[in-house]
Parts: sequence; C-alpha cells; structure tokens
Amino acid sequence: MLNPALNAFRPDLADKRLEGQVEADRFVDPRIMRVQMPVAPVKSAPNPISGLDTQALLGEVVRVFETTDDGWSWVQLDGDGYVGYMPSAMLGPFGGELRDNFLAGAPTHRVSAVRTFVYPGPDLKHPAGTFLSMGAGVILGEEVTTRNTRYRKLLNLVTPTGEPGWVVAQHVAEVDEKAADFVAVAESLVGTPYLWGGKSSLGIDCSGLVQLACEMVGIPMLRDASMQEADAGEAIDISGGLPELMRGDLLFWPGHVGIMSDPATLLHANGHHMAVAAEPLDAALERIKANEFGALRALRRLKPQ
Repeated sequence: MLNPALNAFRPDLADKRLEGQVEADRFVDPRIMRVQMPVAPVKSAPNPISGLDTQALLGEVVRVFETTDDGWSWVQLDGDGYVGYMPSAMLGPFGGELRDNFLAGAPTHRVSAVRTFVYPGPDLKHPAGTFLSMGAGVILGEEVTTRNTRYRKLLNLVTPTGEPGWVVAQHVAEVDEKAADFVAVAESLVGTPYLWGGKSSLGIDCSGLVQLACEMVGIPMLRDASMQEADAGEAIDISGGLPELMRGDLLFWPGHVGIMSDPATLLHANGHHMAVAAEPLDAALERIKANEFGALRALRRLKPQ
C-alpha cells in the first residue's frame, strides 16, 4: 500500500507516475513550480484552519497537480516527496528571466544563519519587512557595502514596495556549501518555539528539526518521525538496553524523535518545553515514558558524511 503522504493520489485524481499502481478517475502530469514566499504551509486539507503537516521554504520546487478556484493547490514537495495543500498565491514559476523585479529559477545561495531579515534597501536602518529562515533558497544579485556591512540584492523575493529585497551577505552561503555538523546546526536552533508541522526557525517540531539540520549538511531525510525511524541511517539494536550513545544518534519514540548532542544529553523540539531544548537523557526518558509517547522504541545512527 502506497503512503498517501508521499504519493499523490486521491479517488478523483492522481500523479501520472502512479498509473497502474493506484485507482483514480484521472491521472495528470504536474506543473513544476517554486515557493515564492519565505515560508509556505503544507496542509492536510484545502482549508485555512486545517492541520499543518509541514512547511516549504522559499525556492523549493513543488509539483502541482491541481489548482482550485478558491486559491488552493494540491502539491507534492520535490525535495522530500510530501503531499498536501498549499495556498496557490505562494507558488511562482519554476524558471525564467527577470520580470517585474522577480527572478524565478534555481537558487544560487541559501540562508545559513538561523534567520535573516529582508530589508527594502542595503542598510540595517531600513525597516525590515520580513525574514528568511535557515535553509531558504535565494537568488542573489549585486553586492553593496553600507557602513562596513555587506548586503546582497535578493532577486526571487520582492518587498511590499515591489522592489527586490536585500539580505546581509554573511547570512547566506552558496547553495552547494554544506555545514560541517548537523548536530551543531540543531543546537543553533535551541530556544526556537515548538510548532506542530513547523520546519522553520520561527517554529519547528521534532522531525522538522532533524530534517532541517540534516538538509543543511547534505543528508537527505524524510519528514515525519515514523518515516525517519524506518529510513534514517542504520538501526542499532536496543533490545538488551541502550548501548554507549554517540553524538548525532537519533532516538525514537512512537511519534517523536530526538538527537543526542553528547552521550548523556538529548536535543529535541518538544511540547513539554514548547521549544527546541537540550536536557539530560535520563530525565527525558522517564518523563516521556510516563506522560507522553511511551517507552523508547528505536535508535538509529547516521552514516558519516
């Protein structure tokens, strides 16, 4: 049985690639588009109050199977394959030339800081109109230095004035440049508020933290904790108890995942702290077993990069 969270099929409509594997009234080829807003929600239903399943960041590639008259698109994220509903206004063309101060196409850089502000001009004294989260893909233009701070023109996101925004140059890195340590990336997000379905530095959940941190070092990672438990790295046997843990080990409970920052400290986005927090593993094991997800179920170790 195909997982509907990772395969686009409904009784009335399905991805052309699934023809012969599922039943549907119609099979269609998707339109390929990109996210053109800082953060876009992916929801379980085409409704503003429906649950948030995940998020997509500026520049991500999206396969669009249906666009409705009331402003929703049924989509699949190209990166991790997640399927859901996204506001159509948050999507733009896949590629093309600069038009109306907006350039669609593959990002040249991505945000490497936890988050960065977007300014209407190359000056920190300008009022910032929005922010970009770690991992957002940007297309950068000219560089300007103002009072010893370097700024880069942002070509794939316009400000409310209709003009391109500007970002601090030290907050972005070339798109192929990878962070060295995914645990250090996750540690930089300590204090980020917990948000079910969140995957940005404004709000994030347990599996979103693991996915974002791994993406920043070039490790592909599926979205949900259950998917990560089945697929990430190598399974380590814990039937006889926990072995000596290592930095970067992933611990799984039913519906929850955390990262070991050292052999005795668990780092995780969680509803108890309502934030990304680091805490002693022993205390976390006791509390989670008693009050939240039950007993620890799995340990997986990522392969060295």
